Amino acid sequence: MEAFAKKKGKVGTRGSAQIVQENDETLAFYRNMILGANGLFFVTMTVLGRNYYTFDIAMFIISAISFIGCFQFMRFMARPPTTADGTVVGPGTDLNMEGGLADNVKDMIILTAGSQAFSLLSSWLWLLLLLAPLRAVFKLWTGIIAPWIFQPAEEEDEVSDKKKKKQERQMKRAMR
Repeated sequence: MEAFAKKKGKVGTRGSAQIVQENDETLAFYRNMILGANGLFFVTMTVLGRNYYTFDIAMFIISAISFIGCFQFMRFMARPPTTADGTVVGPGTDLNMEGGLADNVKDMIILTAGSQAFSLLSSWLWLLLLLAPLRAVFKLWTGIIAPWIFQPAEEEDEVSDKKKKKQERQMKRAMR
């Protein structure tokens, strides 16, 4: 049981080489997820003889655009920055950082792969892709709009009667 206990103390930092290696592993994992979802879809649709409908083809094109856009964006984020002469400056953005932009992109790949796989059961399950804009609206509401709207108004400091009288006297002296 001691092996499963959380270690107390400072969390260790990761070096540039480790970030680059983990980014490569993350990109390979999501590339394989994309290829697996597409392979499953094509095998089921062609080899097993399920009929193609215009809606399925259109949704496959939408999912392909989503896959390509998300994966290329993740590759762009993970690319190490270089100077004009080609020397590497840093490891690139950490794709495994919690709460980062890459988390949302990875979630989009997972949602698209899942909806593509589940669409083999019923074409209506392509509508799971509508969860992405719903989540975006939810994050926008909870992170930006609601705190801005429901932020309490700034309260003026309660000034005691003595301080008010003192300020009035100072104003009168200044006016003379």
